[in-house]
Amino acid sequence: MSIWNYVVTAHKPTNVTHSCVGNFTAPQDLNLIIAKCTRIEIHLLTPQGLQATLDVPVYGRIATLELFRPHGEPQDLLFIATERYKFCVLQWDAEAAEVVTRAMGDVSDRIGRPTDNGQIGIIDPDCRLIGLHLYDGLFKVIPFDNKGQLKEAFNIRLEELQVLDIKFLYGCPRPTIVVLYQDNKDARHVKTYEVTLKDKDFIEGPWSQNNLDNGADLLIPVPPPLCGVLIIGEETIVYCSASAFKAIPIRPSVTRAYGRVDADGSRYLLGDHNGLLHLLVITHEREKVTGLKIELLGETSVASSISYLDNAVVFIGSSYGDSQLVKLNLHPDAKGSYVEVLERYVNLGPIVDFCVVDLERQGQGQVVTCSGAYKDGSLRIVRNGIGINEQASVELQGIKGMWSLRSATDDPYDTFLVVSFISETRILAMNLEDELEETEIEGFCSNVQTLFCHDAVYDQLVQVTSSSVRLVSSTSRELRHEWFAPAGYSVNVATANATQVLLATGGGHLVYIEVGDGVLTEVKNTQLEFEISCLDINPIGDNPNYSQLAAVGMWTDISVRIFSLPDLNLITKEHLGGEIIPRSVLLCSFEGISYLLCALGDGHLLNFVLNTSNGDLTDRKKVSLGTQPIALRTFSSKNASHVFAASDRPTVIYSSNRKLLYSNVNLKEVSYMCPFNSAAFPDSLAIAKEGELTIGTIDDIQKLHIRSIPLGEHARRICHQEQTRTFAISSLKYNQTSAEDCEVHFIRLLDDQTFEVLSTYPLDQYESGCSILSCSFSDDNNVYYCVGTAYVMPEEYEPTKGRILVFAVEDGKLQLIAEKETKGSVYSLNSFNGKLLAAINQKIQLYKWMPRDDGSRELQSECGHHGHILALYVQTRGDFIVVGDLMKSISLLIYKHEEGAIEERARDYNANWMSAVEILDDDIYLGAENNFNLFTVRKNSEGATDEERGRLEVVGEYHLGEFVNRFRHGSLVMRLPDSDMGQIPTVIFGTVNGVIGVIASLPHEQYVFLEKLQMNLRKVIKGVGGLSHEQWRSFYNEKKTVDAKNFLDGDLIESFLDLGRNRMEEISKAMNVAVDELMKRVEELTRLH
Repeated sequence: MSIWNYVVTAHKPTNVTHSCVGNFTAPQDLNLIIAKCTRIEIHLLTPQGLQATLDVPVYGRIATLELFRPHGEPQDLLFIATERYKFCVLQWDAEAAEVVTRAMGDVSDRIGRPTDNGQIGIIDPDCRLIGLHLYDGLFKVIPFDNKGQLKEAFNIRLEELQVLDIKFLYGCPRPTIVVLYQDNKDARHVKTYEVTLKDKDFIEGPWSQNNLDNGADLLIPVPPPLCGVLIIGEETIVYCSASAFKAIPIRPSVTRAYGRVDADGSRYLLGDHNGLLHLLVITHEREKVTGLKIELLGETSVASSISYLDNAVVFIGSSYGDSQLVKLNLHPDAKGSYVEVLERYVNLGPIVDFCVVDLERQGQGQVVTCSGAYKDGSLRIVRNGIGINEQASVELQGIKGMWSLRSATDDPYDTFLVVSFISETRILAMNLEDELEETEIEGFCSNVQTLFCHDAVYDQLVQVTSSSVRLVSSTSRELRHEWFAPAGYSVNVATANATQVLLATGGGHLVYIEVGDGVLTEVKNTQLEFEISCLDINPIGDNPNYSQLAAVGMWTDISVRIFSLPDLNLITKEHLGGEIIPRSVLLCSFEGISYLLCALGDGHLLNFVLNTSNGDLTDRKKVSLGTQPIALRTFSSKNASHVFAASDRPTVIYSSNRKLLYSNVNLKEVSYMCPFNSAAFPDSLAIAKEGELTIGTIDDIQKLHIRSIPLGEHARRICHQEQTRTFAISSLKYNQTSAEDCEVHFIRLLDDQTFEVLSTYPLDQYESGCSILSCSFSDDNNVYYCVGTAYVMPEEYEPTKGRILVFAVEDGKLQLIAEKETKGSVYSLNSFNGKLLAAINQKIQLYKWMPRDDGSRELQSECGHHGHILALYVQTRGDFIVVGDLMKSISLLIYKHEEGAIEERARDYNANWMSAVEILDDDIYLGAENNFNLFTVRKNSEGATDEERGRLEVVGEYHLGEFVNRFRHGSLVMRLPDSDMGQIPTVIFGTVNGVIGVIASLPHEQYVFLEKLQMNLRKVIKGVGGLSHEQWRSFYNEKKTVDAKNFLDGDLIESFLDLGRNRMEEISKAMNVAVDELMKRVEELTRLH
């Protein structure tokens, strides 16, 4: 049963909704504070750029974010109000490096109609009060006392009902608001009011202004000395105050965001709906405004917030594209733009549609999203794992090992790359043209296989072969000394570091050699009872060139042992269990903790925490990385050390918050890897995979990797076709050349590897693409793309005409095979029992694919079902059809073969305005609706009466706080059949804020366990601003608020791994489960995404 669901975020929200600048973390710090709907990020401006200080979730959707400074405070406080009418005031605690709550409260009213234009929250510049416009006709005031503490709130009646904007004016003896509103004849005016705190009422303010630009919708209060207000319209900008009135015309545009440049407010940055950035200058002499000037600076992402930082550097927060850090230059570039982009911050929002595909055909899902809007539209390929960016490659078959060597001990770069084969060893080096070419090291034996190589002290190199250990000068490249294996024995495993060599000669003999200047000294040998399978002496102590410990993996008893050096005394012996031998061992240290990693021949990896003083192994953990033997190597990237596990599922092992994380590398099979940090390819890796040697750099070590395909137009629907290896997208381009903005819609065909546009089919005027599907029909072997469209006529309330277009891909081109006119908008298309099921306005229609006399084919209507308001979202399974309606929640239909008819079987009688539906299993259906909630309903086939059977019972409810546009079955991670998590079904969702989330249906006993853990975590982890997690996750709409049920918050549960040890132990006591067991169970959940 899919009743018990676990909801977790795989990609956090990236849509920047608010930003502000001030001194928050210290009186001298300049901070940029960014809100991404349900998260707050605090950054510090440093000479190197922005440095992240904090990133925390907020249990609410942020409606207002303002910095302010009450009297007597050395630094700013942060005021936040949420869409569910909670507010808090936050202060920075420098000692604990976290935010603390100064004040909090609830500002909801029992009655009142929520404002149409969103909430407005403003703070008086002299910090006398906070004003909130939450409900039509009411202005809520939260006064400050003279100590800067908040007092009890009260409402004042506001006559203006259609309020567009409210701001506080600067420099007024009494707090004064300026209101921009629309009257019932659609004219727009501005009024001012003074707030009298004594009478808790308004009095007429100093001035008003009637009949403004019809598009006026933004007020900008100007600070002293001018103290007026700018009214930004679509065609004019007006400066207004008690004594002045100045207006200038502008090119028609909708201003979305503004940022103040100077403290005296003489210059403002304005960002419009096309992403154009203008500078508005108020010219004034002796505190009298003489005029306004506006100048185009250049283009940015479409801005939702603009924050001027310092030194002409500006943060552009965007909801429709990537956010940017830009510099405003004094002189224009070649294209005439003054804007230079310094940095981009990826934003996936709004994700309008996405599909899950396995492009690399490795059994790993990637999500391809339709992201952004308007000119910032793009496709984003989101995959779990780390990419390798190839710099050079050469064909080489049969590589058996690789090592990089330097030409001198203190040389910063590697010079040689030693590549070993079954009967020879080749040495590659960089030539002057930065190409790899073959070279010689005379002292090396090159006609045999090399078992191991390493740089050694005193400008020397060590080469181990089956017969000897050779010590070679790295400067003269001549042999200086050689140690030979005893007669009748040959070396079969070896390892070395800069001063030590450890090797095994058959029969369990272990030999330890030390490297001197021109001399190899055999210090100790010992015989073990079994053969040795792998060795490591990677130094992890204080001395980077000398190891006190040796790790040895054994055949027969399947164990790993720790010996002390130089005396080869056995300190620790750990049996690994099972019958698979260890193939690679590695001593390593991450974030100051030492580990022993031990890789088995079947793709499992064990890790132990290693006590370096006594060799004790504790905290044993086992993970499955692949199915083939693993070879482990350390490498460093961005000054941190990581481990590369080469196998059929190559993985990077790294540490974050003192816990080991595993991220898959997006390469098929890797047999060997070694770091190769050459001058031409700094910080690179050499990688041996089937038949070739590649040199490449590695992506940032992180879980999700995102590739962007900018389109310059808004992609609305996407679909993948495996057989033709293509994507079809429906997109629209806004042409701003003509007088009125016109939209042109296209169906485009893209190659699924290069994402090049192969073919384009333009839709008719006023026609837009609503749905797209790849399907095949019964008794026809071809695959088709079906596209559903609507003619959106300016005068129609809803579309009365649309088309279904059937395309085939021939020679990489879209060929129209058939078209069918419909009596409305085709909102959804599904392939259904070899036929095509379409949702057209309020009805569901089934089409057959019928041959005509001339051999061509056409769509013929078979049957339908009325009874919806608008059938927007449809999913099918077998003969069942699940419909998500515009406002009538979810209904279940069934197709009856005998009668050739579709009937309603059951419905949910709640009024939910749906935004997406999905079928979890035969009986459970998942829905998302426009109040940011998720819910599940169950088909009640066992019901006693028809009425019971006709009702879909709500079984799960949860407030996600995100607007979901699409659910899709699939997974972002490799589902390895042998792991417990491999059996758990998952659904991926994409939201307006750019969140990619996963909903996993859990077995009941696991759900019960995690529910108890969640309850205990709520007690230990307190929400920012004192906001309650329980209230935040409760299902909430205009009619009701009920506690979440049968859904768990995976983000809260997985934050257990970031807690300190003592808080973990507190929870472990309450749960009566060992900390390690809890960590293991939560860690397993993190592998779902």
